[in-house]
Amino acid sequence: MKWLLLAVAIVAGAAQTPPASDRPRVLGIAHVTVQVSDMAKARAFYGGVLGFAEESPARPHRGVFIINSRQRLIVEDGLPPDRDERLRNVGFDVDRVAMPETTDPDGHTVQFVSMAAVSPAIATPDRRISRRMLHAGLTIKDAAAADRFYKDKLGFSEIWRGGRPEGTINWINMRVPDGTDYLEYMLYPASPPTRRQLGSAHHVALLVTDIQQALETVRARTKPGDPNHTANPNIGVNNRWQLNVFDPDGTRVEFMEPFTAR
Repeated sequence: MKWLLLAVAIVAGAAQTPPASDRPRVLGIAHVTVQVSDMAKARAFYGGVLGFAEESPARPHRGVFIINSRQRLIVEDGLPPDRDERLRNVGFDVDRVAMPETTDPDGHTVQFVSMAAVSPAIATPDRRISRRMLHAGLTIKDAAAADRFYKDKLGFSEIWRGGRPEGTINWINMRVPDGTDYLEYMLYPASPPTRRQLGSAHHVALLVTDIQQALETVRARTKPGDPNHTANPNIGVNNRWQLNVFDPDGTRVEFMEPFTAR
């Protein structure tokens, strides 16, 4: 697949928010790329358990898993045993050539691609538990600094914030300017996250209409002894049913219902 690479740099340190006409339309999250230590095990999780078909032709060191015509989960091998960080990049779907790959204030690689011309055939039978990536989580040390990039330069807007215990702010949701996908700021202002925390914080959320059905499918596709086999749903701070599963290297995938729990 040839994705449209982007070509004009973000003006670093701009003092004012660029007019919307000067920015590309950011339509949603195009992809999230994570690194893994074992491609066979990763394929068993992303393709087998989650049910996403892989783009053809399959490559030995990289797997591109199709969520829908505009969204992908990408895995790349080569994760060293001593590397805590598994996130490689997050990509946003834009409507025109506008910006090159860059980094946000927390050092995350951010890519911009156009998915308008990409329409792969979904495999038959369709085994996807979810058909949409709702959000992606990124560790953020300073929310104000992150806002200067995502809000002021790219046009994202805050739609929700919350945390545990009540009154604490651990998470801030920032919606793309021209769609309904969003980033979740995972706030770590005091100290850097541990390896386990990184795997949970740098996550993707997949939308499902029925968390019980998602649970039953995960259990049917895993065996006793697999930690995902005994995963249980919970109601999050946003009052939605959620189910967390983890890839073999500890990267979290969150299933979430679209409506608040009754």
